[in-house]
Amino acid sequence: MVRIKSSQKVFTEDEVVRLTGICADHLRGLARNKHLGSIARAAEAAGVEAEKWLFSNADLMIVTVLQSRCDH
Repeated sequence: MVRIKSSQKVFTEDEVVRLTGICADHLRGLARNKHLGSIARAAEAAGVEAEKWLFSNADLMIVTVLQSRCDH
């Protein structure tokens, strides 16, 4: 079970990794395969675009059901 604040509507990839115990690689793969979350493009200081995954409250609950914690 994952406990979150009811006021929080959007979670970053790092927050989902910390809350669920799923590694970032597995989380990205699951998000792509199951069409969860959304990709936000963030401009880096050097001008290179970086991908940041954002997840809704519903996405977070689906991730916890579909993927177990990583042991590595």
